[in-house]
Amino acid sequence: MKSDDTRLIELTLAGDNEAFGELVTRYQDRLFGTLVHMLGSVHDARDVGQEAFLSAFEKLHTFRKEASFYSWLFRIAYNAAVTNRRKLKRRGGSLDANYERTGNEPADPNPTTDPSHQLRTEERVQQVRDALDQLAPDYRDALILKEMEGMRYDEIADLLGCPIGTVRSRIHRARYELKEILERSMEREPEAT
Repeated sequence: MKSDDTRLIELTLAGDNEAFGELVTRYQDRLFGTLVHMLGSVHDARDVGQEAFLSAFEKLHTFRKEASFYSWLFRIAYNAAVTNRRKLKRRGGSLDANYERTGNEPADPNPTTDPSHQLRTEERVQQVRDALDQLAPDYRDALILKEMEGMRYDEIADLLGCPIGTVRSRIHRARYELKEILERSMEREPEAT
């Protein structure tokens, strides 16, 4: 663990709340970026991220310094994201995620999009996000942790609570399915004239 993180944790436990604020500033963007990919919604990611930081603050006294602070924080955020996904599944999905994916207001009876206003790069990024959303959560989470978070297989296995072989299998399957989804998406795309 970073010695500076250790110092900030000790200061927080001694009552210096500004020290925890420094930890939040240090890790919020990284955590938020990953949560957006996992949940498919900026709004849901913000909610889960805030929940994770609040929970980490309340449970900081239980933190063991064997792991990095970010790994511990990410475990809390991951569990909150899984809970959030379950709630959304029961309710039929997140309106925010739908809006962010399609750009259409949920109450709009005839939603239209104007692709001429979007850059080609933005379209490709959206295609990848949509493709990621189509993956099973177990596959998507493992792939995001590996490719976007840069975690090692053993770290992912520990975080997800499964064997390394399962992590490797999920990542392999996620890459394969993502490739298939993107190829189908490109086949449907009209050629530029």
